[in-house]
Amino acid sequence: MDRWITAVHGPALRRAADPVVVDLGYGAAPWTAVELLRRLRTAEPRTEVVGVEIDPARVAAALPYERDGLCFRHGGFEIPLADGRRPVLIRAANVLRQYEEGEVAAVWARLCARLAPGGLLVEGTCDEIGRRHVWVALGPEGPRTVTFAARLGSLERPSDLAERLPKALIHRNVPGEPVHAFLRDFDRAWAAAAPYASLGARQRWIRAVRDVAADWPLADDPRRRRQGEVTVNWAALAPVR
Repeated sequence: MDRWITAVHGPALRRAADPVVVDLGYGAAPWTAVELLRRLRTAEPRTEVVGVEIDPARVAAALPYERDGLCFRHGGFEIPLADGRRPVLIRAANVLRQYEEGEVAAVWARLCARLAPGGLLVEGTCDEIGRRHVWVALGPEGPRTVTFAARLGSLERPSDLAERLPKALIHRNVPGEPVHAFLRDFDRAWAAAAPYASLGARQRWIRAVRDVAADWPLADDPRRRRQGEVTVNWAALAPVR
């Protein structure tokens, strides 16, 4: 996710007068915030990261890791930044899994309302060691894209990513829903691309994504596919109402 954010949102960080980023719900240890700062500073050295946690004990445990450009605050969806600052990016990984699906839209809207002009919310779910990840990118107008990303050597088939769908989609992986149809088609393309496996999982992935692109509106730079990513327009995967 950090790699994708740096590539896709790096230009916005460089344009921002105040490139402050929020790592919302960083967890029991502050490593994700530390890693996010390191990654984003390769795109914009002025970047600052604020880790936000609702558990005061986690904030206290993170304070020794504060450094230039990195601090930690107690709070939640209100995004407690000082002096009226507004983040150019909010990253929320594994935050909404404990919420009901019906609550997601309101949380998205609340977080997007805190963004600076041109800001981005990235919300999704990953496995424990970051091998598999699916996230939604949102602007003030709402969701834009869904990105599926994996360490390709860990996949048997693309639909393995279904267990990491974000809350807005995880209960929609059933027949009749677009996300289910997409993963079905992706699995078929992956099977058809089996001869490319001899060239490595990356080449098989690239071929499968190329075939999927014939029927689904992909929104990524094709060069990102070499990283084990594919991005789809949100409208194509949005839940059936």
